Amino acid sequence: MATYIIGDLQGCYDDLMNLLDKIKYDPAKDELWFAGDIVNRGPKSLECLRFVKNLGDSGKMVLGNHDFHLLAAYAGLDKYRAKTDTLQPILKAKDADDLINWLRHQPLFVEHSKFPAVMVHAGIPPQWSIKQAKERAQEVEAVIQADDWKKSLKHHLFGSEPNEWDDKLKDWDRIRYILNALVRMRYCDKNGKLEFKSKMAPSGTILKSKYQPWFCFEERQNLDKQIFFGHWSTLGAIDAYEIHSTDTGCLWGGQLTAYCLDTNQRHTVNCPENCRK
Repeated sequence: MATYIIGDLQGCYDDLMNLLDKIKYDPAKDELWFAGDIVNRGPKSLECLRFVKNLGDSGKMVLGNHDFHLLAAYAGLDKYRAKTDTLQPILKAKDADDLINWLRHQPLFVEHSKFPAVMVHAGIPPQWSIKQAKERAQEVEAVIQADDWKKSLKHHLFGSEPNEWDDKLKDWDRIRYILNALVRMRYCDKNGKLEFKSKMAPSGTILKSKYQPWFCFEERQNLDKQIFFGHWSTLGAIDAYEIHSTDTGCLWGGQLTAYCLDTNQRHTVNCPENCRK
């Protein structure tokens, strides 16, 4: 039995099937973990979503920002739709209600019971411990899993403020920061103040800024476990700082990655120049 952590699919179903063939995936023995952004922009979001759902107990995922975009589209938040979205086949599917109900019950944080490893979509602020990240993720999960989740999504969850953590944050400000940190963060300062404009990999200019990749701070409080994440395709493959980046840009003609926890090995397949075509 092996556990594979797979980077952002974003609707690239054919590439996923190629990757599973390469690793000789055995559905009777192996577990597949997905680092979020199962859907959107790629051509087969519906197939990806159904595949992950049908894994049952042998599969796990965390919610990514594009998965939240799907929830928003389902809830009728038209202002968050983009020309590059490929969510209509899901919204029009006969099993759309079932798929969305399953999706909103997925976590933002998962922890392996055998290996010292956790998985989130974007990252964990440097001032949070692993335990705090888990507990705070559950605060957001409770909102998304509640009966009035559409109302919460429409009126409270989207937005970039507050962008700085404070233990005194309450109500929707608290929930919004937690959500943004776990599913949108790339750069922050040592106190967890989020910077959303920069999406590229660190350069000489960025390295002189107070904003750094969230995992680069020496005083990080979450160094006791390996953190797996996706979200940052321009970062590439990194296995350092007690972190493992898994989004290697399949959607953009890069690679789709599966990291085997049992062997500490990366397995990849090359993707078409543009998965969206």
